[in-house]
Amino acid sequence: MSETKTPILEMLAAMQTGGVVSRDHAREAILIQEADLPWVPLPDGSLLQVLHVDLNQNLWVIKNKFKPGFCVDTHYHTGPVFAVTTAGEWFYKEYPDKVNKKGSYLFEPAHSVHTLTVSDDAKEDAEVWFAVFGSNVNIDDHGNVTSVLDAKMVMTVYRALCEAEGKTCENMIVVGE
Repeated sequence: MSETKTPILEMLAAMQTGGVVSRDHAREAILIQEADLPWVPLPDGSLLQVLHVDLNQNLWVIKNKFKPGFCVDTHYHTGPVFAVTTAGEWFYKEYPDKVNKKGSYLFEPAHSVHTLTVSDDAKEDAEVWFAVFGSNVNIDDHGNVTSVLDAKMVMTVYRALCEAEGKTCENMIVVGE
């Protein structure tokens, strides 16, 4: 039995001569500064900045600025969402006692349904960073689908809005295109 272990141990040792983790094909991190991508207005009055889109995973990482009185369509998430509030306050109409404030972190599990809302009497815009896996399925009061928003749609809309404003979004990270 020791004869079979020796070649295996020798093979493992040979595989690790350059260290356990090779740096031969290491990739450099990508840094996006605040000014590297434009904020663009959406028809609902909010502002959007798209940082990263991964079409292979249907992932979109965005920042939004929502004005006081803002309310988005009620929607269903097909995947999880991670949110960090960097300014202002907001809540879900369905849970008005759970207010997201500057510095708060929110996890939305897949299959959650809610309506993002900013109070009419908010003192400042709510600014939120979102990482969204999957799609937002917008629904009406009866649960009927009115539209679907996914990574590809977010990327396409952002590019079109930037172009319409004469701004470039070439620093947006796009994977899978």
